[in-house]
Amino acid sequence: MKYLLFSFLFFSFAFNAQNNGRRFIGIERLSNRIKITVNDGEYYISAYTKKIVECSFIPNGQKQLSNSHAITEDPKQNMTLWLNNARNIAYISTGEILVKVNFSPFKISYLHGGYELISERWGYEKEGNLEKIQFNLEEGEILYGGGARALGMDRRGNKLQLYNRAHYGYEEKSELLNYTLPMVLSNKRYAIHFDNPQIGSLDLDSKGNNTLTYETIGGRKTYQVIIGEDWKDIIKEYTYLTGRQPLPPRWMFGNFASRFGYHSEQEARSVVQKYREEKIPLDAVIFDLYWFGKDIQGSLGNFSFYRDSFPSAEQMIFDFRKDNIKTVLITEPFVLTTSAKWTEAVEKEVLAMDSLGRPYTYDFYFGNTGLIDLFKPKAREWFWEIYKELIQVGVEGFWGDLGEPEVHPAQLLHGANIPADEVHNIYGHEWAKLLAEGYKKEFPKKRPFILMRSGYSGTQRYGIIPWSGDVNRTWGGLKPQVEISVQMGMQGIPYMHSDLGGFAGANDDPELYTRWLQYGVFQPVFRPHAQEEVASEPIYKDPETKRRAKEAIELRYSLLPYNYSLAFENHVLGTPLMRPVFMVDSAELWSETLADAFMWGDAFFVKPITDKLTKKYTYFQLPRQSTWFDFYSGKKVRVGVEGASIPNFVASENTLEHIPVYVRSGSFIPMANTNFYSTENYNPNDVSVHFYVDEALKKSRGIWYEDDGITEGSTATGLYQLINFKYERRKKWGEISIHSICPSKVQFVEQSRLIIHTANEKPIQVKINNKKIQFQLAEDGTLSIPLTTELLKNSNIQLYWK
Repeated sequence: MKYLLFSFLFFSFAFNAQNNGRRFIGIERLSNRIKITVNDGEYYISAYTKKIVECSFIPNGQKQLSNSHAITEDPKQNMTLWLNNARNIAYISTGEILVKVNFSPFKISYLHGGYELISERWGYEKEGNLEKIQFNLEEGEILYGGGARALGMDRRGNKLQLYNRAHYGYEEKSELLNYTLPMVLSNKRYAIHFDNPQIGSLDLDSKGNNTLTYETIGGRKTYQVIIGEDWKDIIKEYTYLTGRQPLPPRWMFGNFASRFGYHSEQEARSVVQKYREEKIPLDAVIFDLYWFGKDIQGSLGNFSFYRDSFPSAEQMIFDFRKDNIKTVLITEPFVLTTSAKWTEAVEKEVLAMDSLGRPYTYDFYFGNTGLIDLFKPKAREWFWEIYKELIQVGVEGFWGDLGEPEVHPAQLLHGANIPADEVHNIYGHEWAKLLAEGYKKEFPKKRPFILMRSGYSGTQRYGIIPWSGDVNRTWGGLKPQVEISVQMGMQGIPYMHSDLGGFAGANDDPELYTRWLQYGVFQPVFRPHAQEEVASEPIYKDPETKRRAKEAIELRYSLLPYNYSLAFENHVLGTPLMRPVFMVDSAELWSETLADAFMWGDAFFVKPITDKLTKKYTYFQLPRQSTWFDFYSGKKVRVGVEGASIPNFVASENTLEHIPVYVRSGSFIPMANTNFYSTENYNPNDVSVHFYVDEALKKSRGIWYEDDGITEGSTATGLYQLINFKYERRKKWGEISIHSICPSKVQFVEQSRLIIHTANEKPIQVKINNKKIQFQLAEDGTLSIPLTTELLKNSNIQLYWK
């Protein structure tokens, strides 16, 4: 029932308050939201959960614009409204967020735990051709977000353009890349998402006046404030709001053969053959634009194999599949006037138009072109039929390139006369959606692989696998890759990765290539890719570089069960695979020594080497709240460097054989025991779970997730096995609990082995389910315990320490 609580008019003034012409008139409760009336419009406050509140402003004479492109949920959370008449304040509570509404001067603030998180400085206002809203920031507040950029982790002080655009050959700094997001996160443990895809900017206090400004050409005047108890909780809430990433096919965690590009079927076959001869694991081959044309220019939009170069493409795909190798094809949303599909595209009216209703054509690097209009249902159907035919001949994945779109004239019109700038930032989002929905309808049991470089808030729910664009093949190109991937993971996009080795330029630097691949072991997708002047594939490198690359790839494959478990965790909770150190160790903030370090899951601390080897040691700080083991030696790390004032400072001796990687005490890490050359040959019964423990560890948890690796919806149907591990310390002994969940009764893992890595303490007695067993420590000091089917289902292992 609606009820008007009170109403009055007053003169207003402003100091850190909203628009000084905005006057409060009244407030009332609607069915699932609170309406606040002011002299120039209406505010609507609603909540999705206790930790997500939404604020929308609708000016007088306007209506709320169409539904959100980012959000999948409806506001369902009940809110409490009460008044303080004496102070002219209303409070709206979700149970976690308190929205404080000052009547005079009018101001909206957001509080949690008694502390103000953020407040509006000026409400939405029109300024020339732009609309904007400003917020008050605290002095020293650290800001993240805005999508993919190379600016440093703390992005405060920058004005960020919100317009997806490629930056060819970027290095250490890039203010604008292919995937922007209208989102800001704060070290005060909140996030703001501006729920509007139209182009604009995020000004993160570039003028130094403690102000956050969101500016746009128009659209929805809606934002959500998201809070959490920690960083994982914030991301969990945000991905509940915008959708979570589906589980990718397991083969995606293997090695890709890719370059710009393979010119012929014969060339592609020879590459695959050489991988097999060199016994280097390989799971997929990606074909760049030569699959549909002889030359770079003039052929975009053909969408069928160029038979002069690929005379038996279907047989090639079949032969690759027999060898457990998947075929991935590039596609672009452009149809050139010289392409085989141009006449058909015009006749079927699938292209974006000009103001006179004709296909809008323009010149760019690849030729004179039209653009497929993804905002027309008939265009979506036409484009999907092309993909459907390719899937039916065995293509397993698609690479959607140039999807910003790379050139997108403002005068071009989409759908029902929608200007390009209003939908530019959701073009890639709609493209991924087209593919995801097509698979769901036509191939519902199949997990798609959708490699694209542009999207929007929530595109993760369509399974996008984005990469960081055309990075330069230099040390400068390698340096920002951790920042880009980690930032995107914090913003709900978990599979951001780079072209391993770098893409642009003909720089042949074996050391750089080695370091990039060693880092790539711990990024979401292992995909070397580059311009063809210098080979991207390890099979064509000198013997020492090839050996090191092979070892990196083999390590990647041995980590498959751990990596796949990270994918499951992301799928159900939204937690990214690559994580900033401060996500798992609250004592740490970003520092110079951690500028390119990150966590791979909660177990691995990874410190890429991003400079040419000139010094004997690399110095950095390990997180203070944990004990650490060297991943390669298995030894507990000695922390502290003589003369260093920073706690947990470590000197890691440099070697070309690997980068510094450390394992956190308490980690359970499932790893394959033997080498295999395709993820199709992966055997979950040939896996050991490595547990790292020291005397200071009180408790920890871990998981190991398994399913068939290919079937869509396995978590929803229960066709999986989830093995939970838990450790608890009890004075002089500790207990490891193991419990499996198999909803469908299918046990994917029937046997395994638990390998316990200890620090100073060694076990003197071991019991399984309270029965004493005989044991012997290995030469390296580890303890190995076989795990049978029954023990994997439910067991307790007691370790008695000396």
